[in-house]
Amino acid sequence: MSLDHIIEEKIKKAVRDGDFDDLPGKGEPLPKDEFAHVPDELRNSYRVLKNAGMLPEEMQVKKEVVELEELLENITDPEEKNNTEQKLTEKRLRFQMLMEKRKMSGSRVYGHYKGSIAKKF
Repeated sequence: MSLDHIIEEKIKKAVRDGDFDDLPGKGEPLPKDEFAHVPDELRNSYRVLKNAGMLPEEMQVKKEVVELEELLENITDPEEKNNTEQKLTEKRLRFQMLMEKRKMSGSRVYGHYKGSIAKKF
């Protein structure tokens, strides 16, 4: 009996017993992926870093963008609002530059190994 078969049987038994009936979030849509803007090949690495309490630079900048957007909603002073909007624009540009850099480096890596990958198939 394989391990996969044992796991499958335990899951089926739990479903029959109603163990999954009262799970939090049942029937609700899945939460948005916070890494949806990150290229597919980097998402798992980012999750590992996040779970370890470390953020790559682009994620730190994205976090700062969100914080500035929330701050901007509550500012009433025109001068302070203008300064915050300027900071927000700079952070957004920085984030876009970092993501473009990631995309280019990812495609270079793929290009480097493309021949080896094709030979495997």
